[in-house]
Amino acid sequence: MRRISLLIVTGILAVLIVGFVSNDILTKSNESTASSGATVAASAGGTISGTVTYLGATAAPKKLAVTKDVAVCGKVAHIDESLIVGANKGIKDVIVSLMSVKGGKSLDAMGTDFVLDQKGCAYVPHVMLLPANKTLQILNSDGIMHNIHSFSTKNTPVNLPQPKFKKKLEKAFTTAENISVKCDVHGWMSAWIMVVDHPYHAVTDAGGKFTITDVPPGTHTVEFWQEALGKQKAQVTVAAGASATLDFKYPAKK
Repeated sequence: MRRISLLIVTGILAVLIVGFVSNDILTKSNESTASSGATVAASAGGTISGTVTYLGATAAPKKLAVTKDVAVCGKVAHIDESLIVGANKGIKDVIVSLMSVKGGKSLDAMGTDFVLDQKGCAYVPHVMLLPANKTLQILNSDGIMHNIHSFSTKNTPVNLPQPKFKKKLEKAFTTAENISVKCDVHGWMSAWIMVVDHPYHAVTDAGGKFTITDVPPGTHTVEFWQEALGKQKAQVTVAAGASATLDFKYPAKK
């Protein structure tokens, strides 16, 4: 009888010990998971923002002559948009790009609708970003004959008429590249489509300002592209979950 009681007590002790050990393991596992979660939260992307300005002398943009379809195209003045500098010396339509980004968000973060409109016999917008393999909607809002003619080396060029009854064309490009677009019907019309393979790009607004969000922490090389001024590079360091400022001054055009 004493032997049976001893066995029962031993069994109860064994169960209690196993329970304590299991609970300790579970607690450590939960702490580890919480710690891991904190690490993930701490490594959240940061933000790069800044202003791109021009050090050279500025002048009013050159006016462009309207030589065809004047009744439609002559309703508004047309200017050379290759270098638009604001009152604060900020440069419009500079493409700001992070180079060789690893990880971070996907191209889907750029959205789903990408539109290039032919409106008032001008391409709107003049400079745009387009994810590779995403559909570009090319609109004809003017109700006259237009022509979409792209000039590229890595992607198959496009040269398509777009008569007034063809309100929308769709096109996708497969490879990252900066593509020039012209209209063969109206020679003053021009635009740029930057096809990109990651989402860490921005186009400066009328004041030269830009913002790039959810940037992986670290030191990044940033490339600035401007139609008339070319490419320049700078570096910026972004801490996890923090904001970094990168102001850039383009030297005067030679």
